[in-house]
Amino acid sequence: MENNHDVLLKVDHLCQYFRLGRKDLKAVDDVSFEIKRGETFGLVGESGCGKTTTGRTIIKLNNITSGNVYFKGQRICAGIRSYKDEISNARRAAAKKIKALRAEKDVDEARKLAISEEIKKINEELGAIVDKNRALIQDARSNSKAVDKQYSESLVEELEAEYAEKISAATGDPEKLKVLNREYKSRIRVAKKSRLITQIQMIFQDPIASLDPRMTVRDIIAEGLVINGVTDKKYINEKVYEILETVGLVREHADRYPHEFSGGQRQRIGIARAVIMRPEMIIADEPISALDVSIQAQVINLLNDLKEQLGLTILFIAHDLSVVKYFSDRIGVMYFGRMVELADSDELFKNPLHPYTRSLLSAIPLPDPVYEKKRVRIHYNPIAEHDYSVNAPSFREITPGHFVYCNDAEEEKYKQMVK
Repeated sequence: MENNHDVLLKVDHLCQYFRLGRKDLKAVDDVSFEIKRGETFGLVGESGCGKTTTGRTIIKLNNITSGNVYFKGQRICAGIRSYKDEISNARRAAAKKIKALRAEKDVDEARKLAISEEIKKINEELGAIVDKNRALIQDARSNSKAVDKQYSESLVEELEAEYAEKISAATGDPEKLKVLNREYKSRIRVAKKSRLITQIQMIFQDPIASLDPRMTVRDIIAEGLVINGVTDKKYINEKVYEILETVGLVREHADRYPHEFSGGQRQRIGIARAVIMRPEMIIADEPISALDVSIQAQVINLLNDLKEQLGLTILFIAHDLSVVKYFSDRIGVMYFGRMVELADSDELFKNPLHPYTRSLLSAIPLPDPVYEKKRVRIHYNPIAEHDYSVNAPSFREITPGHFVYCNDAEEEKYKQMVK
């Protein structure tokens, strides 16, 4: 994909597998995309295709199997399970070979020496594989700590420069100096606890399950500030009231519990909890799927307003293509754990190339009885649509900015379709 300095988030060959006995469930399989600063990137697909898992993995709620995620040019998470699996597989293969060699019977001295040399060579090769993968694991773990340390140190440096000037200007005013020093110490404590990943916040799909029923709205919204080390109750209350009004609620709601609100109001509380941290990016995981149509429009408009006010970048996960078209600048389509098509919103609707995308678009209903009578649903059958037995597929750029998962023959066909 194109290399752009405005890229805020880069997902590079992300794989998220879950153990099911001796097998793996490939929830996300080799997904790559970029999100530019200030844009809304829509991620769509049917239930179970891996959209939510992708979002949860980006924010480190899951430990990724392999691949990397970069935020503001820094690698915030890297998959280490694939390295551990390679070590385990290499050990099993080496043990099997050594067992077979030692099982040989009636061998002469020359063969015994040869077997000994072969076993030595197998152990050396195994050692090289183990050392290489352990180094990669250590690099991934130390990188995460180094990124967080570098980020907190940069915040501390900025604050020191800011308050050095303020304190210098307040020399001779003991009362003002006292206030500034207290404020400086409080902000330094928060800066030292800050982590780069907190610049990405998530709005969860189910507003009931994601809000603690035993906590007041005030405590729910302020929890992120408290975890980050903010202790000034007056400051916390001011921020909570400010953010409640920003999302269309009132300050009286702060002392109520989640069960006292409607679905739309609960989702606004979830949005407030994410936005109070002043993130640069929000992952909105189907934030409107559990809401009525009229409330859906309100929440979408709220997200649009917040995007403009706060300069947010949004990863918008949904299964409703018509909503995503209205809200997103670019759209990625996922099927069965893979990204099958990625393009600008208008381009995707104008020239859908992958048969799964065409199937999704054909399922969008319109409030027109004449059109609905004539609307033909396209059914997607991957076995009938694709023959990858000879030539393997990959994610390819068909036209500038329009990527499709296809092989050589399909690539030529798609290029002919857009001419």
